[in-house]
Amino acid sequence: MTQIIVGENEGIESALRRFRRGVSRAGIFLDLKKNRHFETPIEKRKRKAEALRKQRRRRYRRRSS
Repeated sequence: MTQIIVGENEGIESALRRFRRGVSRAGIFLDLKKNRHFETPIEKRKRKAEALRKQRRRRYRRRSS
């Protein structure tokens, strides 16, 4: 579970931004989408395209190192 501690002078917008980033890093949204009963064709295409982009990015980083 993602948890953030809000500072005294911190705005709600920045706290919400940090929370969303934490949820995203923890992979909670990905788990929810995987467990959905039905995935629309558009969602499937977007997911596959993003995975391909990440894969290409990783290959490029390995070559340049």
